[in-house]
Amino acid sequence: MTQLAKLKADVTEDLRQSLRQAAEAGEVLPVEGPEVSWEYPSEPDFGDLATPVAFALARSLRRKPRDIAELLQRCLDLDPRVVDRVEVGGAGYLNLFLTKGFWQQVVPEILRAGQRYGRSQVGVGKRAQVEFVSANPTGPLHVGHGRGAAVGDALASLLAAVGFDVEREFYINDAGTQIEMLARSVLARYRQSWGREVVFPEEGYHGEYVTDLAARLRERYGEKFVDLPEQECLPVISEFSTHLMLEEIKGDLDRFGIRFDSWFSEKALLSRWGPTDRTRLLEAARNLLGRYVYEAEGAVWLGTSAFGDDKDRVLIRANGEPTYFLSDCFYHRDKFERGFDRLIDVWGADHHGYIPRVEAALQALGHPAESFHVLLVQMVTVLRGGASVPMSKRSGEFVTLAEVVQEVGRDAARFTFLTRRSDSPLDFDLEVATAQSLENPVYYVQYGHARISSVLREAEKAGYPGPYLDAPVELLDVGEELGLLKQLALYPEVVEATALAYEPHRIPVYLQNLAGELHSYYNKYRIISADRPLSQARLALVSAIRMVLANALGLLGVAAPERM
Repeated sequence: MTQLAKLKADVTEDLRQSLRQAAEAGEVLPVEGPEVSWEYPSEPDFGDLATPVAFALARSLRRKPRDIAELLQRCLDLDPRVVDRVEVGGAGYLNLFLTKGFWQQVVPEILRAGQRYGRSQVGVGKRAQVEFVSANPTGPLHVGHGRGAAVGDALASLLAAVGFDVEREFYINDAGTQIEMLARSVLARYRQSWGREVVFPEEGYHGEYVTDLAARLRERYGEKFVDLPEQECLPVISEFSTHLMLEEIKGDLDRFGIRFDSWFSEKALLSRWGPTDRTRLLEAARNLLGRYVYEAEGAVWLGTSAFGDDKDRVLIRANGEPTYFLSDCFYHRDKFERGFDRLIDVWGADHHGYIPRVEAALQALGHPAESFHVLLVQMVTVLRGGASVPMSKRSGEFVTLAEVVQEVGRDAARFTFLTRRSDSPLDFDLEVATAQSLENPVYYVQYGHARISSVLREAEKAGYPGPYLDAPVELLDVGEELGLLKQLALYPEVVEATALAYEPHRIPVYLQNLAGELHSYYNKYRIISADRPLSQARLALVSAIRMVLANALGLLGVAAPERM
């Protein structure tokens, strides 16, 4: 537990004790609790910490919030080394002003904790699975997949940082009509390469990658499929093409710094059912979902409307074919059978309407609604000089992730993808992402880490060796230093809140704020000066900042360079 977390816990208990004593003295009615929430006022005049607890107590105590706050103010007996004073603000806020000494102690706390600073145990004993990217192996990854990859990977790291046992999973959609269409597209290009007049499938996949696959097929099998009946060609070509595309996807993700613990095949999942005749599928659906499965209009349905969906959903079509929804029911059941407590899926924004039906299915399976969460990832517009970048020739439809990573680098791509909420559209300007200027957010943050690293190297030469654990941090008392100390103290709470809210974009926001304060401080004050004690204190401060920058960048999968 950090010093700030301990302080809030101690003051919360003091507030409850004060209420108990006031009730025993007959000053207020007895009350259970209460729950105490804490806020960080944006205005210094309102203190460092504030709680609206008096407002929450007003109804049960039948008193005005300000009267309750004044009573609590009188009763509180807090350590003067930590809390300088308590004031009542507005209609009933309790505002705490903390001592400089309290904030100064965050520096040795960070230096002692090192890479562990910011981590917590709130998720210990719980297993979480984050499923993300899960692109159809029918073409190269596009920038939207890249954004989903950055979001999913960062979220997995954040959950692990707060104690969850986390698994990253890629669901391979290697069954169904889209795989058959890829095979038909490759077969058409293959036969065209042999001079055959072939009509390309109307809904087929375009782009140079299909021609590349056809060339690989020709290299591997020669003329084997030129005149062979299509029904004999497609199974082999499907397997061949999806294998190559999946290998390419894995390579792109590896270069993007993404590692999955599990690659889960839809085809393997479906094979567990055995022959997919209607009778067997219906039996499997009823065994899985029980009384909520029914037959109507020749199809098999799941009564998802009983769980808040706007209508019931088809599991098995009238022609006996299973829907994707049935596959998803079996897939998510399988996830829970593997022992996960929380399932987080990262989907494209176009799947928004699909969420209620999956939530309903999981409730039909007996799992609480809060055990499943979907992060929607909005589209990415790639810009160069403010204008949209034309689609990739290779994909034929979109800008690929590989092209963006090759141009701007892994770090810039990952950080930029995370600079906004995942459910907000994102403009990705290639020129900004590669600029070595403070307009580039990742450069701005990484330069802060490199700048401190340079200072520490100079300090070693000047006879100020680290790790500065015994530095006189009480000398850190100018306004900019106190502002930096408060930012550093908040970092563990930012990590925990970010993880539990499933909002990884908060970390880049925090990093940019911290880097901004660092750069302003560096430009105004000398870190190493003729004043040896003050130099040691400031070196300890910037060492702590460097540690937090590195820890936070690590959660995003972004490097913390020593030189730039």
